[in-house]
Amino acid sequence: MKLDEYRIMYDTEDRLWWYRGMERITRLLAERSYKPGQKLNILDAGCGTGGAIHYLASYGIVTGVDFSSHALRFCRQRGEARLARGSVTDLPFRDAVFDLVTCFDVLSVRGVDDSKALREFRRVLVSGGRVILRLPAYGWLRGAHDRAVETGHRYRISEIKAKMAGAGIEVEHASYANMWLFPIAVLKRWAEPLLPRQAGSDLTLSVGPLNRIFQYILASEAPLIASRGLPFGLSVVAVGRRG
Repeated sequence: MKLDEYRIMYDTEDRLWWYRGMERITRLLAERSYKPGQKLNILDAGCGTGGAIHYLASYGIVTGVDFSSHALRFCRQRGEARLARGSVTDLPFRDAVFDLVTCFDVLSVRGVDDSKALREFRRVLVSGGRVILRLPAYGWLRGAHDRAVETGHRYRISEIKAKMAGAGIEVEHASYANMWLFPIAVLKRWAEPLLPRQAGSDLTLSVGPLNRIFQYILASEAPLIASRGLPFGLSVVAVGRRG
């Protein structure tokens, strides 16, 4: 990812509607199997600037790993200390040490071998341990944001389920997310060729007073996503288990 985007991520993770709404979704996905206050050993694989580490700590002790030393510096600015530098395709941990592995919008990054990364997640999970994934959806939605954050691939549910199964991870639940705002995003993507070129990711776009409204809309999907699932959306989320 471009270095400037790490600064933008660091500056927006605690308040931007997308991050806050996805936190609610992630919490309910985790709480399908775990409760806050448990002493899980958790790995946030591709932790970026560390925004997710804070709320994942509700469920246990969190270790963050990222390939970018730039990203890890921002994690340290947040006060995080349990950090390691490494690739999601070659994790610097021994076998069967984590109860939960999370990976948010990292397998999709250009150059990442998603199948190899999934095998690594399975390797470091204890028997019965789980992985929670989030990925961008639908290749036809590629746009300026993907160029800025170096997205190499966007997924359908059927594809990530097949890849998880191929890595020996039993898929327990999968859904699309960010459905209510999907039409707005589609219109933006289609309009981008007609607009001045967007220099950065969508994180650079200010929505002003709509931030709280968008956060509420996205967070409102969480109970549906964690139960029956949604039929389409801007992201794919999945929960899998190592047998």
